[in-house]
Amino acid sequence: MIFGFGRRRQPGLFITGTDTGVGKTYVGVMIVRALRAAGHRVGVYKPVATGCRREGARWISDDAVALWEAAGRPASLDQVCPQCFAAPLAPPVAAHEEGRQVDPHLLRSGFNFWRDQSDVVVVEGVGGLMSPLSEQDLVGDLAADLALPLVIVARNALGTINHTLLTLFAASAWPGLNNRQADLRVAGVVLNQCHDPAGDPSVASNRGELEARWQDSVLAEVAWRSQRFQPEVDWFALAAKAE
Repeated sequence: MIFGFGRRRQPGLFITGTDTGVGKTYVGVMIVRALRAAGHRVGVYKPVATGCRREGARWISDDAVALWEAAGRPASLDQVCPQCFAAPLAPPVAAHEEGRQVDPHLLRSGFNFWRDQSDVVVVEGVGGLMSPLSEQDLVGDLAADLALPLVIVARNALGTINHTLLTLFAASAWPGLNNRQADLRVAGVVLNQCHDPAGDPSVASNRGELEARWQDSVLAEVAWRSQRFQPEVDWFALAAKAE
């Protein structure tokens, strides 16, 4: 289902990756800052996080904090990330270690908090589309239900062509865990140099190789330690684009 069906479609973006450690939060923060700089009220949502740290009586996700601060600290961290777990594992595994379960309804209903107080909502998943999110969901299942265009963050390094094309193919005919066909709309790929590119000649050719095999797939690149998209992107136009 599309959560909140029957209401106006909320402009937003769902940030996923080709793998873990590709810089989803880094790119997400850049997108949030760009949207705010353009004058938009930005909601940020991290439905579940693992590898969280204890702060007093609370568990805190550093990724959620980064997104929240980039958005100007709207609402509270509990609204940004309502489900936090300590172990740096897939959410259902991390939850099991604490004798808990990821709440699949809250994954979806938590998004509704941001609908009426934001011009645009940036959602960040965990891992990639095929990463387990709850006992019954993969990340792609939540992205399909929220009906937000995907921004796929890919590591600009040797091997990214395979990882990125596999993610694009998965999104183009999403099967889900229950064989539930639902095409995921892809806004595009951001090639992120999340490691020093010295000694990796693929950095110069990865974009061209990807676009030769999946036309217009790459939105922008982010150079090593850069805070700029090359080229600049109208993120709100992508977020508000009708199906």
